[in-house]
Amino acid sequence: MDLMTVLQILDSALRLATPLLFACLAGLFCERAGIFDIGLEGKILASAFTAASVSALMMAYVDTPMPVCVPFTGACIELAGGVPIAPIVFGVLAGMGASTALALLHGVASITFRGNQLISGVAINFLASGITVIIGENWFSLGGRTPQLEGSARFQEITLPFAEQLKDVPLFGPVYHELLSGHTLLVYVGLLAVLLTWWVLFRTRFGLRLRAVGENPESVDTAGVSVIRLRYTAVLICGLLCGLSGTYLATGLAAGFVKEMSAGRGFIALAALIFAKWRPGYALMACLLFGLLEAIGNRFQNIDIFGIQIPVQFMQALPYILTVVILAGFVGKAIPPRAGGEPYVKER
Repeated sequence: MDLMTVLQILDSALRLATPLLFACLAGLFCERAGIFDIGLEGKILASAFTAASVSALMMAYVDTPMPVCVPFTGACIELAGGVPIAPIVFGVLAGMGASTALALLHGVASITFRGNQLISGVAINFLASGITVIIGENWFSLGGRTPQLEGSARFQEITLPFAEQLKDVPLFGPVYHELLSGHTLLVYVGLLAVLLTWWVLFRTRFGLRLRAVGENPESVDTAGVSVIRLRYTAVLICGLLCGLSGTYLATGLAAGFVKEMSAGRGFIALAALIFAKWRPGYALMACLLFGLLEAIGNRFQNIDIFGIQIPVQFMQALPYILTVVILAGFVGKAIPPRAGGEPYVKER
């Protein structure tokens, strides 16, 4: 296997790991605050559908002249460029909004009403799975899909500075040109989000309090800090990050929404979170591992090992097999936050 093939696989692994990374960091904030969120899958699906739908709807107005009238004068002019803002901007905001709304629903059920957090998460997954297909069919009549996104309705690849000039430099050039350059904006945002998550959780007062809420909420309450407010903040951050995950899935990795396109990524993100033992740096490595397995499965679908033909289905199932292995406990003992999954009842 030559260097270019290896770099292409790693490049694909980084792209495929990005939605997992956003979802894993989302679960990290929630679970560090003591809220188990099995509804990551539903929030990814809802944000992917909403982002792709809004981008597709706004795409029609970009190149269409838009009349602007001055109030009370009757004078009107036409802006030849149509909507001056790229449709993807509306798509990102809508996707994050949809995911945040579901996160708030989970927060109300599990924090305010002290309901079972696992049941609330499962309900969100079912809700998103059904409503995306119903609304998609009603809006577009494409079997639950959205129209193909083109141009400014989806994220475009970014070429890093001097990538073309340095591509012939031995070793560094191909790595910089093929692996690091040529990704969409959210891939780089995801990598920065790992550093930002580490800094927030382990270098700020807010992060200290958030982690304490997941371990011993009574002591946080005794110190005069609102447990409810901190947990709602964690839920909102989770919603925003899941929104980025779904938005990237539909408008960066793909060019539109298709039915059940999250394909279990929310559950894989939870497995990666357990694998990472609730730490941001390890979460990045775990997500890259899952992305690498998916990239290998996509590239090598017909291979022979010692004369035995490996089925295509086995190669495609590699990330899910690893998920089962991790959840079965073959990665060592992973201890979640002690107050995780337990509703907090303030003593009077």
